[in-house]
Amino acid sequence: MVQFHIQPDSEIPASTQLLNQICFAIASRQFPPGYRLPSTRQLAMQTGLHRNTISKIYERLEVAGFVEAQAGSGIYVRSLGQESLSPPEQQSSSSIRDLMEQSVETFLHHGYSLVQVRELLLKVITERLQASAQVIVTVPQHDWGAGEIMVQELQQALSIPVELVFLEALEATLKAGQAATVVTVRYFAKQAEEVLKAFHREGDRANASRIIPIDIYNYDQELQLIQTLPQSSCLGLVSLSSGTLEVAEVMVNSLRGDDLYVLSAQCQDQQKLNAVIHYAHTIISDRASCDRLKSTVQAHAEELIRLPQIVCCPNYIDRQSIQLLKLELGLEDNGSSDALPAV
Repeated sequence: MVQFHIQPDSEIPASTQLLNQICFAIASRQFPPGYRLPSTRQLAMQTGLHRNTISKIYERLEVAGFVEAQAGSGIYVRSLGQESLSPPEQQSSSSIRDLMEQSVETFLHHGYSLVQVRELLLKVITERLQASAQVIVTVPQHDWGAGEIMVQELQQALSIPVELVFLEALEATLKAGQAATVVTVRYFAKQAEEVLKAFHREGDRANASRIIPIDIYNYDQELQLIQTLPQSSCLGLVSLSSGTLEVAEVMVNSLRGDDLYVLSAQCQDQQKLNAVIHYAHTIISDRASCDRLKSTVQAHAEELIRLPQIVCCPNYIDRQSIQLLKLELGLEDNGSSDALPAV
């Protein structure tokens, strides 16, 4: 069970601390789809918060689309579809055959002929391939930095063009163009889903567009490092994403409280970046900002009392999500047809 940390004397409300930690646990797949969240009683015992406070946090998570309540059972991480896939090499040929047989039987049970089943499957596959021709990353405009990070990592991993479209402009973009595969993180998945649902209600041609949720890196090593930093030392946080910095500050506060002094900066804010490199003993940076951070440190090296320790996070998107996205887009090279499992 993930251990949550609450600093009762912090200026950040305890409910905000816990909410951000649970959102992060879900977004980074520490709480995977279908996972049953701890009961309000369990979480109250762990955090010291009142059960009513935790109930309100769970309600906020449900409204935000992170979880869903099942009457008489509990609160579960909401599945968004794509994240439950597994690569072909992890499945036996018999299980694939069984899955196909079950699917066909279900269609036949509902009155479809085999010819109709074949046409439906071909139509769905064709629509998905059409949607994969245009890959869009979407985030709210206020957190454009998260979008830029995702675009950079996806273009490098997929070797295809990836377009950044803000959530505020997503509807207009889809109406003006062809079907697309829309990629986002769980933080913004519900907002993107609502845009596509509008197309389904209207019977719009963009119905073939699809939302693909991705998981973020879990930052385990970085969080462990933060736990070991000397008391009263200064920690710097640098990222392109304002949202990432906000969540990171809450996480650090929840872990260490007033034990650490935290300075943060978006890498394009040169004034704040200069302050970070002058005062921080350790700086944790996303990969997209690391080169600029290092060059800034080098440019000011002679005036620094000491050079800060720089820790560059390896990625923002979880590697398994990249692999699953390749499968969704038809980009994964599994070798020749001879290597495919027989069904």
